[in-house]
Formats: sequence, structure tokens, C-alpha cells
Amino acid sequence: MADSITSSYAGEFAGKYIAAALLSADTLDGGGITIRPNVKFKETMRTLSTNGLVKDAACDFSDASDVTIADRVLTPKELQVNLALCKKDFHDQWEAEQMGYGAFDELPASFTDYLIGYVADKVAQKTEQMIWEGTGSTDEFSGLTTQIALDADLPAAQEIAGTSVDASNVIAQLGLIVDAIPSSVYGKEDLYIYVSQNIARAYVRALGGFGSSGLGANGVNNAGTTWYNGGDLAFDGVKLFVCSGLADNTAMAAQKSNLFFGTGLLSDHNEVKVLDMADLDGSQNVRFVMRFTAGVQYGFASDIVTYGIVNGAN
Repeated sequence: MADSITSSYAGEFAGKYIAAALLSADTLDGGGITIRPNVKFKETMRTLSTNGLVKDAACDFSDASDVTIADRVLTPKELQVNLALCKKDFHDQWEAEQMGYGAFDELPASFTDYLIGYVADKVAQKTEQMIWEGTGSTDEFSGLTTQIALDADLPAAQEIAGTSVDASNVIAQLGLIVDAIPSSVYGKEDLYIYVSQNIARAYVRALGGFGSSGLGANGVNNAGTTWYNGGDLAFDGVKLFVCSGLADNTAMAAQKSNLFFGTGLLSDHNEVKVLDMADLDGSQNVRFVMRFTAGVQYGFASDIVTYGIVNGAN
């Protein structure tokens, strides 16, 4: 007997499945960015800065500081997934994998959930890539590196030219990033160096023992290359956040509170539908319609350090 899918997921269930698709992206799932839900159209973020705030005391009031207020707009882009899958192609796979695909922590209860989980996993991967490298062109929103590369407010001294990073030079390259972090930002609790996977791998290997990096032949705790079993990484007291969406040999130092991901995650702008075409055309096709909004923005470019990201505006 052929499988029959009669459910159409929307409304209450839309939030659940959209959440699985978007929040399973590494940067979001790991808490590396500030999430702004329920942004139905756009959100204006006010930035405020002053100069010369503290002055010698005097009897009279004297406004002696400039207050600069600017706007940065977070505008999530409307995106969709339109996909047709044949149920027959998934029968053997579904049985063998015991429903192991997807962005869920427990086994889905139905074939429908399995297919939704499969799609959600692919959406999560794409979302992670767009958060950092999205071009803003067709099918993508503009990612953080794309935006900062066009921002003249990024100080030239905080734009570090990148190189091909490996275990022999990663210590020196991370040092360049830390040295460029503004004093007003260094030491903040939510400060991270967001690094690509190849930089993270090179750093782990370097800490396993490279005399040229001053670490000794046996590395951290004399454990050699067995020292690392996962977990958090830090450099010079600054936490590292590994981002699979960052291109090789690129990095960014910023506060989490200065980076924003906006979505209509909990709003009625999100929609997930699963349409079984069997009763309509006799086929074994299942159509997925997923609609959602997503976008990123930062607050102050002057508080960000980039590595390997060419800024064309300064």
C-alpha cells in the first residue's frame, strides 16, 4: 500500500519547523549572534555615540559633547523552499537510517516528519552560509562579511589582510586580530573571534605541539595531538567561535551584542506546508512549501575587526 500524507503544516506548526530549519544553523544554534524574532518587515536599530563626555566641573551648564545618533536597519528577506520529492526514492533510506536525518533530537513519529526534517537540515546549512557569506543577490540575503566589506566606517587599522592559514602561522595570525581589537571592546564578556573551520583546525593542531609557536614538542599539557576532545577554544583570553559558514582563511572579531539575526520566526509570515499529490494526480510526489524571512545586521562597524575580508570602501 502506498504511503499517504494528509497533513498540511501551517500556523502553530510553522514556528516549530521553521525554528528547526533556521536555528539549527551553527552560528544560531551555538548562540553566537543576537536573535531578533518577530521582525515582520524591518527593524530600525538606533546607534548612539558621544565624544569628550567628561569635563572639568563648572557652575554653569555647558553642553560640551557631541551626540551622534544613527540608524541601522535590519530587513529580513523573504525566502522560500519549493521542493517536490518522490516518496518511493525515500522508502529504503527511511528504513535503513531509522529516521536519522534532520534537525530534531528525537526520532520523528512519521514519514512526513522525516521528510520535513531532511529539508529543514538543508535549509539550516544554507542559512549558516548566508549569515556570513550571503551575497544579497537572488536567493540570498546579505551576509555579515558582505556588508562589512562595503562599510567605510570600518577603521582601516581593523581590517587585517589575510593569508593561507595553517598550523605554523595560525598563532601569529590570531595575534594580529587580537592586537587590532579596540580597547573599548577588548575584555567584554560577549567578545568572540569568529573563525572559519580551517583556522580552528590549524589552531587545534598548533596547540598539539609546534616548537616554532613556542608551545613545546608535546603541546598543551604534554598531550600532543590528543589534547583536544572538543569544547571551547580561546586565544589570548578571547573566546573563539567556529563558523562553518565563514569562508576559509577569514575571521571576524566582534561582540555578540553587536551582531543581529532577524526573522519572522514566530510571526504569521512563516509557513510550512506538505502536500501529498497522490489524491490529485495519482503520483507518489510530495511537495514542500516553506516560506520564511531571515537577515543579518551589525550595530557598530568601528567595534569590529575583520581578517581576510577586503573592504572596498576604505
